[in-house]
Amino acid sequence: MTDTSDDTETTKVSHFRDAAAQARIKKRHAAERRFRLYGQAAIGVALFFLVLLVVSIGSQAIAAFSQHKVSFDLTLTEEVVAPNGVGDTEAIAENVSGFYQLVREDLAATFPEATSTNRLTQQLNGLVTRLAVLPMARATANAPGRIGETVTYTTALSDDLDLYLKGAVAPENRLRLAEISAVARLDTPREPGQPERIQLSSTDGFASLSGALDRALQPADNRSVLLQSGTNVIRLVEPVGETATFELLTGSADGFMGTRPQARLILLAESARNMSDRQIAWTLALRDEGRIKRQFNWALLTNADSTYPEIAGVLAALVGSLFTMMITASIAIPVGIAAALYLEEYAPKNRITDIIEVNINNLAAVPSIVFGLLGAAVFLNFLGMPRSAPLVGGMVLGLLTLPTVIIASRAALRSVPPSIRSAALGVGASKTQTVFHHVLPLAAPGILTGAIIGMARALGETAPLLLIGMVAFVAEVPSGPTDEATALPVLIFKWSTGAERAWEPNTAAAIVVLLAFMVLMNSLAVVLRRRFERRW
Repeated sequence: MTDTSDDTETTKVSHFRDAAAQARIKKRHAAERRFRLYGQAAIGVALFFLVLLVVSIGSQAIAAFSQHKVSFDLTLTEEVVAPNGVGDTEAIAENVSGFYQLVREDLAATFPEATSTNRLTQQLNGLVTRLAVLPMARATANAPGRIGETVTYTTALSDDLDLYLKGAVAPENRLRLAEISAVARLDTPREPGQPERIQLSSTDGFASLSGALDRALQPADNRSVLLQSGTNVIRLVEPVGETATFELLTGSADGFMGTRPQARLILLAESARNMSDRQIAWTLALRDEGRIKRQFNWALLTNADSTYPEIAGVLAALVGSLFTMMITASIAIPVGIAAALYLEEYAPKNRITDIIEVNINNLAAVPSIVFGLLGAAVFLNFLGMPRSAPLVGGMVLGLLTLPTVIIASRAALRSVPPSIRSAALGVGASKTQTVFHHVLPLAAPGILTGAIIGMARALGETAPLLLIGMVAFVAEVPSGPTDEATALPVLIFKWSTGAERAWEPNTAAAIVVLLAFMVLMNSLAVVLRRRFERRW
């Protein structure tokens, strides 16, 4: 018997040590290693696209979170800023025309050459948009004692010139030239508004500028070559040789004598840009004077929407999203939890409850635009509720989120062990006491997590809100759920269709704000889950 047992054990050991068994073991281990590699590769791909998304949006949004502002020393004369009297602060706060007149007068005094023709005057006034002076008016209305004094105000630079200073409008090459050795004025007859022509000579005969022009990618007639020395800016008009002929755009020709000006080769035709060479020259001169500085763009977070990108903000849409989410939460969370409790703990298991469960699962997969059509038909057309209001948007998104909350809540209730229910009932607790004192607290982390994730999904919905009219232009921050409002996803959609180049970074910045809002909601879900989590 002993010999037989030993032979059997020897046979088993040899069976596991033969070549076929070793090959199977190696194959299984190789498959496990491949599976781990597949998992790591999947995580790597997900992280790659996440980083790509963040870098892509963040690189565009950086330009919107900073802004160039120009300062003005304005004498606040009462007849201009307060024609109705100093006591009428409401009229002062809305007197955009008066403050814009003071800004235009300051610009005209700084660049008198721009007053020779209406075309140049319009270009000069284009450095600052009309509505950009509204903060000046409101600040003066809050402190009417400033009227009659000279006050320094800052306002947003035009969006096109702001993007130019950020290097986001046209490709540009820069180089420092040799010292200017001679300046000669050309006595040629000029029409009104035409810049004065001058001829410069430098110690190297403009050799470095000639080389830069030869290396440029576009034909010379599609380029603008500007030379700047302090507040003096000129433009090249004739090919470069021993000397070069320029047009004086702003400042004085004598300001170039003995200096080493900086040359700017703008590789985009003036006709293809939204700003002229004159406007660029005036902007460079103002910046050299220290009147234009780059600051954090608080207007993006504190202003409502506007037709001008440089003063547009997300505050109205952010408040509208908050009101909408409040209505959504007040509908979806209590109704969803109550429905899940009834279906999971009280409802009899029959054909009717099976049909209800199937329909809830189907509703969770219905496209969001269908809920938008439902809201437009029922809430707006049938019930006559206010259009473009967070109240209606919250009700529509509440119906959209309700199936998700029910499904997540039922899953959380099922995760509670049956022994909890049995123990509670065994010590004399009623059914209601068992559910609300024992089962529901243990399921609370999962319920809250599912509810907030559903809310985060609703926050990013656009189609339902478009169908109920929340795409309207809203220039004031809503004060309640029934006021006209918009939401962040709708604002992003609207800004993305803007024709001006400045809307691109603004759209990316609004996306960053929306993502930050969603991250905040998901972080709240994690905190609540850890706060209410219990172990059994």
